[in-house]
Amino acid sequence: MLLAIDAGNTNVVFAVYDGNDRRGQWRAATKFPRTADDYAVWLTPLMAMRGLEAADVTDVIIASVVPPAMFDLETLCRTYFNVEPMIVGRNVDLGLEIIMDEPHTPGADRLANAVAAHHHYGGPAIVVDFGTGTNFDVIDENGAYRGGVIAPGINLSLEALHAVSAQLPRIAVARPERVIGGGTVAAMQSGIYWGYVGLIEGLVTRIQHEFGRKMTVIATGGLAPLFAGGTAMIEKIDPDITLLGLLEIWRRNRRGRA
Repeated sequence: MLLAIDAGNTNVVFAVYDGNDRRGQWRAATKFPRTADDYAVWLTPLMAMRGLEAADVTDVIIASVVPPAMFDLETLCRTYFNVEPMIVGRNVDLGLEIIMDEPHTPGADRLANAVAAHHHYGGPAIVVDFGTGTNFDVIDENGAYRGGVIAPGINLSLEALHAVSAQLPRIAVARPERVIGGGTVAAMQSGIYWGYVGLIEGLVTRIQHEFGRKMTVIATGGLAPLFAGGTAMIEKIDPDITLLGLLEIWRRNRRGRA
C-alpha cells in the first residue's frame, strides 16, 4: 500500500491507498517541533482504527512546502514504515513540463495539483486551491505547468484583519445573504466571501483572456464547496486533487523503476 503525505503550511495530510481505493485519510496541524516519534504516536493508532498496520505500507511519497518538516517526515518513513520515501522535487519524473521564467520555484503541492488536473480533467485547466494561500495554477492542453497566481489565503486574511483592527472580531467564513452588511460581522463576512468570489472571477477571467482560450476551472481545499456555490466560474470541485496527483506521480515513477 502507498502512504501519500502532503505537508502544507497549515496542515500535514496523510492518506493510505490500496490501488485506487483510499483506505484512510488523516490531517494534523503543521507544528514545530514535531518529531518522527510524535507523528508515529499520532498516526499509527488512527491507521489501526481502519485495520491498517505499519507493515502494510510498502511505499511512501511526500510533497512538502515546509522544509523544516522534511527531516522528521523522512525519519518517520524509515523508522516506523521501513520505507525510503519518494520525494517530489528530488529526481522524480512528474510527467509534465514546467514552462516558466523560474521553473524551479513552484511548490510540490502545486505541481501535484497540475498532474492530477491534467490526468483527470484534461486541459487547459486552472486549479484554484483554497489553502494557506489562494493559488491559481495554470495547466495547458499538453499538461505543461505554465505558472499561476498566489493570493493571500482566506483564513490568513481574516486573521490579519482581526489582528490589526481593535474593534473587528474574529469571525467564521460564511456566505451572507446580502452584499451590504447590516452590522460589523455581516460586513466582514460579505467582504471576505463576496470579495474572494470577485477575486476568483476576476483572476480566472484575466487568466483565460491572457491564455487565449476557455479553461476548465477546478477548485480544491476545504473552502472550495463554499466558494463554488457563489460563482459559476468554478466547474469542478475535487478536494483530493493533491493526493491524487501524488498517487499518479508515484505510479509513473514506480513503472519507470520496474
